[in-house]
Amino acid sequence: MESEIEISGRPVAVITGASSGIGYELAKVFGKNNFDLIVTAEDPGIFEAANIFRSLGVEVKVIQTDLATTDGVDSLYKEIEPHYSRLDSVALNAGVGIGGEFINTNLEEELNVINLNITSTVRLAKKILPEFVRRGHGRMLFTSSIAADMPGPYFAVYGASKAFVQSFSQALREEVKDKGVTITSLQPGATDTDFFAKAHMLDTKVANEKKDDPSVVAEHGFKALMDGEDHVVAGSFKNKVQSVVGKLMSEPAGAKMQARETKPGNVQH
Repeated sequence: MESEIEISGRPVAVITGASSGIGYELAKVFGKNNFDLIVTAEDPGIFEAANIFRSLGVEVKVIQTDLATTDGVDSLYKEIEPHYSRLDSVALNAGVGIGGEFINTNLEEELNVINLNITSTVRLAKKILPEFVRRGHGRMLFTSSIAADMPGPYFAVYGASKAFVQSFSQALREEVKDKGVTITSLQPGATDTDFFAKAHMLDTKVANEKKDDPSVVAEHGFKALMDGEDHVVAGSFKNKVQSVVGKLMSEPAGAKMQARETKPGNVQH
């Protein structure tokens, strides 16, 4: 944990899961757009990332904590609270996945997916959203996924967690739409991050196909948030097609289509 953000007059953005991938790129985009940053991740790479963010000429506060735990959420919120007067945007991006057949995957790992992807998201929204509503201003970006648009065989808990995030964010948006608060869902597709390695999905078709640049995904998410959009399917045109098709197909058909991408060992060379 590091020293407090100095009073700069700039708005403050909070980004979770900011040590790598989409969260790292989101923090860079906010920094480039003159936001001071409060960034968090579980791993110590967040400190090296923070040095990159500081090179953009903004103040950065770092909290290394595990948001999959109640104590982790509480420790982050404690560090956010003193900056409420300048808090403008919160990107709830931290997430993790686990791939494989549900009957063979590790229960504790999947409960961790639920705790990080769902429970921490609800806890942080519950703490921050009322303050945004009280002030009549604030922006929240929820990192969902195009996986939210259809069932997700072979990463069933992850896919269901993102369906929750998608539904949750859009429900909250309707509740606060007349209260000066913007809620946007970011729906990336397969992105060039360490997600597939951490999720034990390197032997899947989707992990071996062309993936989107996380910096492009972050730019799309930031623009959608600033423009007040309800959601954005970020990255390639293929993602937009897949999202539309996923919504039009029956759930059994969608599950079958998704399974071709995520089944272990289904790699085409």
